[in-house]
Amino acid sequence: MLTKVALNNTDLTVSRLCYGTNMLGWILDQGKSNAILDTFADLGGNFIDTARSYGDWMPDAPTGASERALGAWLKTRNRDDFVIATKGGFFDMRAGDYRNRVNPEDIATDIAQSLDHLGTSTIDLYFLHMDNPENPVEPIIDAMIAHREAGHIRHFGASNWAANRIATANAYAASLGKAGFVASQTFWGLAAPDAAAAAQQGYQHYYVGEYEAIHAGGLPIVAYAAQSGGYFTKLAAGEVGEQLAARYANPANERRLAVVQSLAAKHGVSINEIVLAYLLSQPNQTIAIFGGSSPEQVAESAKADALALTAEELDELHTA
Repeated sequence: MLTKVALNNTDLTVSRLCYGTNMLGWILDQGKSNAILDTFADLGGNFIDTARSYGDWMPDAPTGASERALGAWLKTRNRDDFVIATKGGFFDMRAGDYRNRVNPEDIATDIAQSLDHLGTSTIDLYFLHMDNPENPVEPIIDAMIAHREAGHIRHFGASNWAANRIATANAYAASLGKAGFVASQTFWGLAAPDAAAAAQQGYQHYYVGEYEAIHAGGLPIVAYAAQSGGYFTKLAAGEVGEQLAARYANPANERRLAVVQSLAAKHGVSINEIVLAYLLSQPNQTIAIFGGSSPEQVAESAKADALALTAEELDELHTA
């Protein structure tokens, strides 16, 4: 069964592997979505991540397709058995609204819609999907605290926020005697990205070189793109596509692949298990969001939970 941990500074107990649902409700129909979520739950997984915007890029899908698919599945389960994270404050792609929507009014709209899509009375962990760095943190944090105190959400976190903005926001919350961001959902995986190419594809604020201090200070990192798009598995098979190559093809990752393959052989596991175990074995609390389009892929990734890499092995991977 998947290992569960108490998420720092919260009353939430979560599986260290979090299933990311961005494919549910549009690529994967309800039946396939249910089969995947059933498998994850049967393996002991209870932490599930979605977003108000997931699926909105597909015109034929219902608005909030991923949240709706997850909500439909939750009706078949005991809601209290699961920790549901969703995100808002992103562009409203279905409406063609590409202004920065990280403001109290649009956040309130997104929270209300997410609650409706998910069919729940409260969201366990609500992430702001992006930041509005031109605006001060105070009104944003005031709004999030108000939603928490109203019972709409239990805790809130930051996704794609700069580390220094998170620190500023949490200092303000502390000055009020209140809890601020309890986690950062951060772009992080074993593959070292090309920063410019990654940013062009929407991946910003990579963990390395920015988040180490706040992570060491106790803020959990919920890593997205934790499998680096399957880069190492695809590189080993010679099947890296153009977009993935633009993001990750560099000599450092070629060296890391050799170490990954060596460790996989040593431990008798898959490349994917080494990649996920790299995050799960970090010294500071780290949750890895993983993907999977079939129950078999979910079960395969779940094996990483049982693999603990040593500090020496982590260093070998990081410094390759």
